[in-house]
Amino acid sequence: MAAKTLMIQGTTSDAGKSTLAAGLCRVFLRQGKAVAPFKPQNMALNSAVTVDGGEIGRSQALQAFACKLEPHSDMNPVLIKPTSDKTAQIIVQGKSIGNLDALDYHEYKTTAKHAVLDSYHRLSKQYDLVVVEGAGSPAEINLRQNDIANMGFAEAVDCPVVLVADIDRGGVFAHLVGTLELLSESERARVIGFIINRFRGDIKLLESGLDWLEQKTGKPVYGVLPYLQGLTLDAEDALPKAPLQENDKFRVIVPALPRVSNHTDFEPLQIHPDINFAFIGPDQKPPPADLIILPGSKSVMADLNWLRDQGWEETILRHLRYGGKIIGICGGLQMLGKVIYDPDGIEGPEHVKSGLGLLDYETTLCSQKILKNVRGQLSWCDSSISGYEIHAGVTKGTALEKPFAYIDEKPEGAVSEDNQILATYLHGLFDQASSCNAILSWAGLDSGSAVSYTDAKEQSIDRLATEIEKSISLSQMMTDLEQFSQQNKSCAEV
Repeated sequence: MAAKTLMIQGTTSDAGKSTLAAGLCRVFLRQGKAVAPFKPQNMALNSAVTVDGGEIGRSQALQAFACKLEPHSDMNPVLIKPTSDKTAQIIVQGKSIGNLDALDYHEYKTTAKHAVLDSYHRLSKQYDLVVVEGAGSPAEINLRQNDIANMGFAEAVDCPVVLVADIDRGGVFAHLVGTLELLSESERARVIGFIINRFRGDIKLLESGLDWLEQKTGKPVYGVLPYLQGLTLDAEDALPKAPLQENDKFRVIVPALPRVSNHTDFEPLQIHPDINFAFIGPDQKPPPADLIILPGSKSVMADLNWLRDQGWEETILRHLRYGGKIIGICGGLQMLGKVIYDPDGIEGPEHVKSGLGLLDYETTLCSQKILKNVRGQLSWCDSSISGYEIHAGVTKGTALEKPFAYIDEKPEGAVSEDNQILATYLHGLFDQASSCNAILSWAGLDSGSAVSYTDAKEQSIDRLATEIEKSISLSQMMTDLEQFSQQNKSCAEV
């Protein structure tokens, strides 16, 4: 018997779809259901390596975590990773099929739909319930044709939809009513109700508006979720914008590259009690820091140009002269070397780019991605480390003879001869408290106060699920889901 399916769609991007879906996954798990997450199409540069050796968006990895499942490529069968404003790498069922521009991908969606439905049907046969997350808004008129992300998917699998809107940004009633108005009659019929997200204040002041909304649309408001501060959850894509604080804590800065990828690497540092952390955006002068980290990048050569244009090369050299420490992660590792070669034009027409020249190695970009979860040990102490690799490049040179870590007893990454620079392909290197403490101690912070990011995420998921149980009428929502399923089954039989 196929699983029941509930789809969460939003009136806008960042309405709270990912977070709500993750919380619902944990709620249903608490109820004893075998539940799995699903997102037909995701656009993000933050990704995770799956148990089957594929690649999916971080939001589905977080939702799998909420379900206490290992992430699988079926949970996000189409992942779009932008490489420029007009082109993107397309990941289908965990594997790259190459780069497409926007118009070519629009045509490709009819093919992608087969992969989406194939993955969905596999999941639906294994679980009691599938919680599906939409993308952006279902009311994007220009994207309606061949849609696989929102109502196009919902209609293909005949599932009900709950519409979520963010009241904190204002205009919540216009968002909900306007979205319904822009849907077709059959699409409106499958919206079974609403959830309002990020509410601050006295709920009594909102009740008259909720009554009006229900009368206007004939659909129930299942609940209003409060604005939950301090949740530690993987970001889907948006960079936090908090500046460096005026305090004496250990300062860590990261350039906000235009195509920065897997910036979730730094979330453990953002919650570290002894760290003052900030991303430094375009045209912002990099402030003095104890540690500079060069992050991953989806377009290493273009982002290296951006670094130079923004004056970061001089900043980095000055930082090193004054004894500061540098870490390069993935694309950041490649930038720290002498040369980056792109013989096949994977990133564009520029085939050779001089690196920062701070470590003696060269990188050759290639179409075959390395995707794997790894465990090992840091090279300078007995601390274990775990993480994952997602990169399309092979790095060779003498600097690798002094490695960052040993993975399966093989050397990985590099440590400079003067011990000021670390370079590694490992993402997630700060997630475990022990390895985070060891790396920060190398960098000059010997507090031993790192927080286990996994534990913090688990506590946040549980907090979110408990708030959903308090604030949302789950029994009504599930009754409506059941009635929708029964009615549509009866219509199909007729």
